[in-house]
Amino acid sequence: MKILTLLSLLATHLSASSVNIEENAGQFFSSGHTNNWAVLVCTSRFWFNYRHVANTLSVYRSVKRLGIPDSHIVLMLADDMACNHRNPKPATVFSHKNMELNVYGDDVEVDYRGYEVTVENFLRVLTGRLPPSTPRSKRLLSDDRSNILIYLTGHGGNGFLKFQDSEEISNVELADAFEQMWQKRRYNELLFIIDTCQGASMYERFYSPNLMALASSQIGEDSLSHQPDLAIGVHLMDRYTFYLLEFLEDIHPSSKANMNDLFKVCPKSQCVSTPGHRTDLFLRDPGSALITDFFGSVRKVEITMETINLTDPIEHVEQSFVNEERQKETYSYVDQLPVSEIIHQKPKQKDWHPPDGFILGLWTLILLVFFKTYGMKHLKHIF
Repeated sequence: MKILTLLSLLATHLSASSVNIEENAGQFFSSGHTNNWAVLVCTSRFWFNYRHVANTLSVYRSVKRLGIPDSHIVLMLADDMACNHRNPKPATVFSHKNMELNVYGDDVEVDYRGYEVTVENFLRVLTGRLPPSTPRSKRLLSDDRSNILIYLTGHGGNGFLKFQDSEEISNVELADAFEQMWQKRRYNELLFIIDTCQGASMYERFYSPNLMALASSQIGEDSLSHQPDLAIGVHLMDRYTFYLLEFLEDIHPSSKANMNDLFKVCPKSQCVSTPGHRTDLFLRDPGSALITDFFGSVRKVEITMETINLTDPIEHVEQSFVNEERQKETYSYVDQLPVSEIIHQKPKQKDWHPPDGFILGLWTLILLVFFKTYGMKHLKHIF
């Protein structure tokens, strides 16, 4: 009787585990995509728009950390804040006021820079209508199995987004570009995020399938800046992207967080504006769409014909080399950057140095005292 009870318990456990495996496998293959791409665009020039460059580089840093390579990222920056002569720390772009997180890094690959960032070039990248001489690094080489993340930030209004304060793209033009992408089989699923004033107006004209959109503000609302820095003299980020970055820092390549979690980022109590999202065109339930379906990259797999027993302990095979033996290393995910601690920590104490003009003023005071005491005839004793 005891043996029958044990066998029934074992069968129940095996059936439950098989159901869990099938559910995980179903969730893994539910997206149907085989590759990921990202198009990240900052549309603003001039030093006072420093935060828009920091917004874009923050998202760029996050998608690279989660596995999307530079070859699958099209980065468009309308201005080079890292090399701006007003930047007190050249070759850096910070997203936090304590200057602890440099989002520029040492391996940024900018594909479109300065006056190359135009409405025409942006639409050509999306639709694939580029001249034959355009290098691969400036092309969006996606297909019908690609999940694409498109992020825009800059100054906008009701139904438009400005490029370089000289031209603008309308929500109708953007909607038609996405429809061309769908007709030409350039994406499987598309996630559109925009951080600008009245951002929700940019996705109200979308009509293409398998498309999800998020915005930092509703129609009639401003998208506010965040993190003012006295040393740099400008705001470092916008509120929505700041809290988006904080959310993404807790995501790792095997994370189970889904799009419903992303919708909760930056509520009105934090953003002041009201973030919005649109999911009626998306064919899947947003709860089944993982964050890594858009911000991460599909894992590489190796197909083998050998039979592997997963129940037995894996034996480490040593490889012999000339005059040495190497053993396979065990890799694990590194600890994520504690952004919440960086945000709330106190600034580091800086070394004191005399203010500008202090030394010159001190010498002037010494000379005045000397002249008043000894007169001009003793001036020769100084030099």
